[in-house]
Amino acid sequence: MAPALDTTTPGASELSLEALAQSFAMIIVSEIGDKTFLIAAILAMRHPRLLVFSGAFGSLVVMSVLSAEMGHLLPTLIPRKWTQVAAGVLFLVFGAKMMVEARTMREDKMKEEMKEAEEEIEDDEAGHEGTGGLSPRGDVVPMEEMEEGGRVKREGGEDEEEMVSNGGSGMAKTTSKGSWTEGARNFCSLLLGPVFVQAFVLTFLGEWGDRSQIATIALGAAHNVYLVTLGTVVGHGCCTALAVIGGRYVSTKISVKHVTLGGSVLFLLFGVIYLYEAFAMASGVEMTIPIATDEVVV
Repeated sequence: MAPALDTTTPGASELSLEALAQSFAMIIVSEIGDKTFLIAAILAMRHPRLLVFSGAFGSLVVMSVLSAEMGHLLPTLIPRKWTQVAAGVLFLVFGAKMMVEARTMREDKMKEEMKEAEEEIEDDEAGHEGTGGLSPRGDVVPMEEMEEGGRVKREGGEDEEEMVSNGGSGMAKTTSKGSWTEGARNFCSLLLGPVFVQAFVLTFLGEWGDRSQIATIALGAAHNVYLVTLGTVVGHGCCTALAVIGGRYVSTKISVKHVTLGGSVLFLLFGVIYLYEAFAMASGVEMTIPIATDEVVV
């Protein structure tokens, strides 16, 4: 009977280090300057930093665990060779897309991202606290924009009023207040605090379907799920801490274009590695450890 493979061997240690390094580096290049990074930075300037960090980081931990587990389930449904190929193709596509984005990115990209993050926070606060109006499409319009007479474009191109008020009071309609999602959020706000819940919800919604989530699924399919989860959680923790402590300052000093360019190179490298591993696996030259057996003395 052949002895079991010892996971403490240098080869196993190198694979563990590779999984940790890839998942950590993927999160760093994907999240610094991202919308969720800026949301945490803006919330930290308005609320206690520890509460914002707890909510945002807790959301990212949940997202990391779910994504890695989803990737872990793929090899049970699809042969591992094809999950390796899928991971390689995904990283190549993301890398190429990031390369194109970096080449065409304007210098004021960070300002645009910051503005979008601020608008998202204001919309969330207006919708949750009832301090806004509703556009004809059902979008929440913050009170400040209502006072400024903000208007939106119709699909046909004509201007129309941006808010629908109750009796002219300018308060948002409460038709959605009775929904179960709103009730669940109010209940969690009572238990954990509104700041924690806001940071958690905005971060979770911002990360769902994001490039980093899909990349985490791909890594979970290719490596040990626990190592991928650990690497992504540590990476998210570093990015969230940086955002909460000095996100606004960092956003004015870093170049999103250069970060995106570096991320594209890293993703392309990951893609090549995974495709090579898939080719080696298909050719039957994957890592095999020769085990010497004792000769039977007659």
